[in-house]
Amino acid sequence: MRSREFGRTGRQVSEIGFGAWAIGASWGHVDDAEALAALHEALDRGVTFIDTADVYGDGHSERLIARVVKERGGTPPFIATKAGRRLPTQDAAGYTLANLTGFVDRSLTNLGVEALDLVQLHCPSTDVYYRPEVFDALDTLVKQGKIRNYGVSVERVEEALKALDYPNIVSIQIIFNIFRQRPIEHLFDLARAKNTALIARVPLASGLLSGKFKADTKFEDTDHRQFNRHGEAFDVGETFSGVPYDKGLAAVERIRPLVGGDTTMAKFALRWILMFDAITVAIPGARNPAQARSNAEAAELPALSSDVMAELKAIYDQDIKPYVHQRW
Repeated sequence: MRSREFGRTGRQVSEIGFGAWAIGASWGHVDDAEALAALHEALDRGVTFIDTADVYGDGHSERLIARVVKERGGTPPFIATKAGRRLPTQDAAGYTLANLTGFVDRSLTNLGVEALDLVQLHCPSTDVYYRPEVFDALDTLVKQGKIRNYGVSVERVEEALKALDYPNIVSIQIIFNIFRQRPIEHLFDLARAKNTALIARVPLASGLLSGKFKADTKFEDTDHRQFNRHGEAFDVGETFSGVPYDKGLAAVERIRPLVGGDTTMAKFALRWILMFDAITVAIPGARNPAQARSNAEAAELPALSSDVMAELKAIYDQDIKPYVHQRW
């Protein structure tokens, strides 16, 4: 497992991380024993970055991570969590020092640590990025020793670009995968220039890019791929990357012949992300050890050829871009 510099923090993290939303909630039934085993497998495979949030299973994801870290001992992984979605409504006025302190204190308890490695604002409304006092509050939490670093998790490229105006933001988390390529256009160069870490979330487009789904695939009622297909619960871009399901399935069939060898489409899709040096870490989820192992193995694949990269760009431009590019 190779490592990359995590922006200006002085820390290095594995280029494949562990996205811990799926072990918390909203992905159907998850067995805690399997989730714990998945975390152990990822760490055994060299993963050193875990991404979670205080609302994933109402803190359940954070508590599972704390349990594994305690069981293992030694040098802990870099753990990033998020705050802000516990607000009753996503009103920018709610991002006060008092509220953020409450969220951070809860995560400190859940994770069993004295200071949080990284706290990310959890996809707040665009208005938050125009309120310097929000970032002043985060600076205060750093001075108090409750958090070591802070960043943002965004829905839209425009929000990421605005976030770069704040000098103490060390990282930006954004959806980036074969079906969401807009960040390449401007964000990558600006993030490099400011030495800001980029975290690629939803790297497999909610599993679409695993190549395992069909038109009649059934998802549980508690799985966002069933209940949020049209943005009923949160931003639709979080589900299948905002790509209409049938269009995504068709594009997957165009991608399938490019995979080649004895690898899987999921590993291939993760390797595509790692072709971009502006990306610090990709955070695929895993609900069992086999998935965690597969994710880690993506880092071992050879670089994709320029011809394959060009073909994937063409598939995006022709089949996917009209549905997602200008929206996010």
